[in-house]
This record gives sequence, C-alpha cells and structure tokens, in this order.
Amino acid sequence: MNNLQLTRDALLRPLQAVTGVVERRQTLPILSNVLMEAKAGSLRLLATDLEIQIATEVGAESLEEDFAVTVSAKKLLDILKALPEEAKLTLSHSDSRVLLKAGKSRFNLQTLPAVDFPRLQDSGQATAEVSMPERDLRRLLSMTQFAMAQQDIRYYLNGLLLVVESNLLSLVATDGHRLALVSRDLAESYVKNELILPRKAVMELSRLLSDSDNPVLISLLSNQVRFEFAGINLFTKVVDGKFPDYGRVIPSGYARQFDIDRLTLLQSLQRAAVLSNEKFRGVRWVMSSGSLRIACTNTEQEEAEEELEIDYQGDPLDIGFNITYLLDVLAASDTPSVTCSFGDVNSSMLITLPGRSDFKYVVMPMRI
Repeated sequence: MNNLQLTRDALLRPLQAVTGVVERRQTLPILSNVLMEAKAGSLRLLATDLEIQIATEVGAESLEEDFAVTVSAKKLLDILKALPEEAKLTLSHSDSRVLLKAGKSRFNLQTLPAVDFPRLQDSGQATAEVSMPERDLRRLLSMTQFAMAQQDIRYYLNGLLLVVESNLLSLVATDGHRLALVSRDLAESYVKNELILPRKAVMELSRLLSDSDNPVLISLLSNQVRFEFAGINLFTKVVDGKFPDYGRVIPSGYARQFDIDRLTLLQSLQRAAVLSNEKFRGVRWVMSSGSLRIACTNTEQEEAEEELEIDYQGDPLDIGFNITYLLDVLAASDTPSVTCSFGDVNSSMLITLPGRSDFKYVVMPMRI
C-alpha cells in the first residue's frame, strides 16, 4: 500500500485548476477521472477532454513508493469541498481502490488504470515562444472573449484568433455581428504565427490566470498551444479553420465621433436595457448637436429614454444597435472614457480607447 499525506487545501486548489476541462458526460468513462501520479515527494494531477489538457503539481509527504492512478474528478472534488479547511489527508492506493482518510472520515473510491488514461502528445518544436505577465494576458482575454460566437455552424468563429507578428501579439474575436481586437507590444520580433484557440481553452485560461506579474510562457506549436504559468501547464489543440480577414471589417476615417465617460454610458444603457425587447435587444442612438438620446422599447409598448450631453457637432444621426453588444464592451473596458465613431446609418460603429491604438471594437447596426 502507498500512503501520501497532505492538507486538504494543498490538494483542493490544484484539483480545481485541472477539473475545469472534465466534462460531465463522457463517451470514454476514464475522461471523467483525474490522473494522479505520485513520485519523489510530489503529486501531479492531470485532466483532459482530448482537446485540452491541464496539469499541475503539489508537494506531498510520506510517499513510500511511486504510484499512478485515476479517480473520479467530480467525486474527489466534492469530498474535498465538504471537508474542513484545516483537514489533514492521507491517500492510500491498493489494487483498484483509493482510500482517502481525513480525521474520522473515510472514503473508498473506485479507480481506473493509469496506463489507459489518454494524454495529448506534444507536436514538437515550438515555432514561437512569447512571455508576458499573467495580468496582461488576462486583460487581453477579457477585452475580446465576449465577442466569440457560441455554437455557430462556422466553428472557427467559436474560438479566439491569436496572432503573433513582428513585435505584436493580437487577439481577435467575432460572431459575425461584432468584432473585438486587442494587441500588445512584445519585447522581441517574430515571424507571423496565426492560430485559433478553442472557446473552452479561452474560458479555462480566463478562470486560471491571476492578476499578478508572474510570467506566462506561451509556446506556439504546429497545431497546438501550450500555456505555462504558476505551476500550471495548459495544453490545447487549435481550431482547424480559416478566420475571416478582420482587417477589412475595421472602418477608418469616420468623420462623426465623440468621447464619452464610460461608466455614465454603461449605466445609462443598463437602465434602458430593462425595457428593451427581450428577443431583439435593440437600442436607438439619436445624435444631434451636443446630445445623445438613448431609447429602448418592448412588445408591451413600454419605453425607456436617456439623454446624455456629448461633445458632438456632426450631422444628426439616428442608428440602432444590439444593446447587449454595447454593454459587453463597456463592461470589459478599463478606461475612464471611450471614443465612439460613426459613418452613416448603415455603417458599423467603431469603439476605441482615447489616445490608444491597441483596442478596436466594431459593432454592426440593426434596423429598429
């Protein structure tokens, strides 16, 4: 029998880090499990859904001999969550069982052989390696991921485009109705690499990244990407598809534009959204000299109207948008104000950040 001693929190945190990829319903029963490999004073945890793999390690004591085993990720997680925070655990493995002891509590869990656990194979030498602080990558993701499509038949839109070119890293997301692009300068210059991260990998990264200066190493492989940070190794296949030419979608040279306080606009839209049509989510923006009028109506003939003072002297414009698309970008931005630029009633709106060129958000108009 192999005994492994560690605290409840020491096992819970890494287990929570890896189990986000575990699906409830699996075609292969072993994919519902987490692989636990104990050797030389450490315990390695690994989970996968065959597209994404996450691994991490935790220090452990009193290991008599190495062992590897898989147990139900959900059951182990639920047990640990229900134990007291300061609980000391002993894990024992023999035959096809894992015994977990904590004080006077005992849990006997069924296992499946570790040799049957599938692993993603590294596709070889990285074509580029990029490093940045965790908080920077987290911010880049938060400013784009909301524009990804959900369950679109154009499967490549359900992910996030990552582009490394020259000394710039860019992330782009679009669902065909709006587009978000954010970029960041890099210390080195690279040849062009372009790949699409799957939606699930993007959501897991956003969940796991912290608001810290700890580095993230991003390794771009031929059809995979690896993210290494804070003892976590996230490894994902990329989406096989051709992302739209986003450069053609981003307008330039718009004559009509104004800067506006981001929170003021966000709160006005949040209030107006209460009375927007639940299905179409339309909002009218009526611009005239010095004024922006925001109006929403619904099928019950209810109406919300907000009027904001703006520094605008252009031609009057009455244009409609999906209000959710506007709320998403204003909530994700981190600047005091935003710049809104317009063409005509049939043209997209461009939202940028004053004095900066690293973020662009394009939203298509809608007829109301």
